[in-house]
Amino acid sequence: MSEVNKDVIDLVWGRPSGGGVSTSIFRRWSQGFVFSEYEQTALEQFEGGPCAVIAPVQAFLLKNILFSRESSNWRQLSEEEQRTALCSTLSEILESACAGPTSGFCLVTWAKGQSPKTSVLSKSLTASQTQDSSEAESSQPQQEPEPTALAAEDLGFEQFHSALHQRTVLSVADLREEVLSLHHSWRGCCGVLLFLYSVIITKGIENIRNEIQDPTEPLIDPIHGHGRVFLFLLCSQSLVNLLVTGHAVSNVWDGDRECSGMKLHGVHKQASVGFLTLMESLRYCKVGTFLKSPKFPIWILGSETHLSVFFTKELSLVGPESPSEQARRVFQSFDPEDNGFIPDSLLEDVMKALDLVSEPEYVGLVRNKLDPESLGIILLGPFLLEFFPDQDSGIPDSFPVLHYNGLKQSNHKEKVEYVEGTALVLGFEDPMVRTDDTPVKRCLQTKWPYIELLWTTNRSPSLN
Repeated sequence: MSEVNKDVIDLVWGRPSGGGVSTSIFRRWSQGFVFSEYEQTALEQFEGGPCAVIAPVQAFLLKNILFSRESSNWRQLSEEEQRTALCSTLSEILESACAGPTSGFCLVTWAKGQSPKTSVLSKSLTASQTQDSSEAESSQPQQEPEPTALAAEDLGFEQFHSALHQRTVLSVADLREEVLSLHHSWRGCCGVLLFLYSVIITKGIENIRNEIQDPTEPLIDPIHGHGRVFLFLLCSQSLVNLLVTGHAVSNVWDGDRECSGMKLHGVHKQASVGFLTLMESLRYCKVGTFLKSPKFPIWILGSETHLSVFFTKELSLVGPESPSEQARRVFQSFDPEDNGFIPDSLLEDVMKALDLVSEPEYVGLVRNKLDPESLGIILLGPFLLEFFPDQDSGIPDSFPVLHYNGLKQSNHKEKVEYVEGTALVLGFEDPMVRTDDTPVKRCLQTKWPYIELLWTTNRSPSLN
């Protein structure tokens, strides 16, 4: 497979019967990073599958556009601004994945003379122009072709891998320069795969295998083409975690856990953008604070088969933890099954962890108050009301929100555009306003149990 290590292919695609990936699956993944013509800061996804890469890139792209630019009109970008924003985002993710300061960064590109020569790149490109996309990118400004959704018809799985080349840069400055020079490649045929392979080789195959829970499980389902992240099994959550956190851990909880003598790796620090999943509302998993409460108010939302993005400019949503939020997190750390209660024998440990008065006599009084019927359990709600009554979390009662779904067919009239709305976040009391029960709302309720959503459109946005 040319210079691309076969281990990369096994890690990404597994070893499907017949020795290769089906034409239809590879075709789904052969698109580039293309901006919607209807929403200048939104990436478009043409078929199911590559959301596992596109959605995390979109989340970081929004972070950079919303919180790093001075312009208030963040939804309007020129072609040059799109180029700069995209390449800056790809560089940031590669920097996060880098195994160490001396290991350098790997960029997977087309080998000289091997890039597709059809309309995927340009209907008018000459043979000399296609020899090296980076040469075209660094030449004098010219009219950029519009990339199409899919690879050239004659570019199959084997041909793609035989046409690749690796280049290594050692410094962050060189990385950013090289990524910018390869902008044409990221936008064109197979740009998503070129970037994914770059991240994987930059991270290192062995490093990924040491972090992933089941190294025999491929990152991409060779049967359905999804990123195998959302199909009830979290063993390949690794793909999203790698792009979001730089670590290919297989779980979404905070820190590591022991299970039957085996260490299961989780997320070890607060992420820049967050992750919430419908699977938590169905009690298949529990997302930890590091993903649920990121540095910026942007969350990737996972359904059973797709990823979208929910975001807002309201920075107070990701401010420092309030005492009640800290108490909820600590309490839930003693409740790994997410039952909403703990055995009363753990009450003293929880109170100690929160630096509350934990003298045995006082703990006994609290236990009797919180468990008057001597059921042997302490419920989360009464515990929080006992120690943190009527505490203001600092979150506004309402704030504007937007939802992104890159799949054309999931958008109204197949136009990839943000859906605008207003979120209402209430407290422990029963909410006065009740909106429809949708997958988006159920997903968000895993972070804000009493959230209500009022969308400006006639239909709620789709998670799928």
